[in-house]
Amino acid sequence: MRILIADDESIIRMGIKSMLQDLGHEVLAATNGREALEMVRRHQPELAILDIKMPYTTGLQAAKTISRTQPIPIILLTAYSEEDLIEEATNLPIHGYLVKPVQPADLTAAIAVAHKRFNDAQKLAFHASQLEESLETRKLVERAKGHLMKTMGLDEEMAYQTLQKVARDKQLSMKQVAEILLK
Repeated sequence: MRILIADDESIIRMGIKSMLQDLGHEVLAATNGREALEMVRRHQPELAILDIKMPYTTGLQAAKTISRTQPIPIILLTAYSEEDLIEEATNLPIHGYLVKPVQPADLTAAIAVAHKRFNDAQKLAFHASQLEESLETRKLVERAKGHLMKTMGLDEEMAYQTLQKVARDKQLSMKQVAEILLK
């Protein structure tokens, strides 16, 4: 897996980079949040491990930007277990939280959990968008049926069959036919 590690402390960054390489990962290393954002844009890593407190752009700010622009699993890394940082982190779309010093076993577990949580979240988001689209289509078709019933004096079944026939004949979706009819 291509993993980005961003930490302003070189000894921590190099230590985690070494652990990740020993685990067989390709590693990109950034010294601050701004550099991490540029590396995500340019190299498209599959996971990011971001230190919370970095110069220029914090790990929290970088996580927010990454999740909005190029969603990937994100693990936050910190030497601090301060309540306010933890609370702020839980309000972000992150997938793991590690407290320094990091051990290889902790890193392996955090990567596996983050990857699984990210994939689950992506599946849920896709499913939610499909349901939203289906609901929108159903509402439009219902409105179009109502329009046909009112203007043409059709019963509900006949109005629906009319929409279906137009969709088949014109090779359009029911949603497209409903939208055209309602304009």
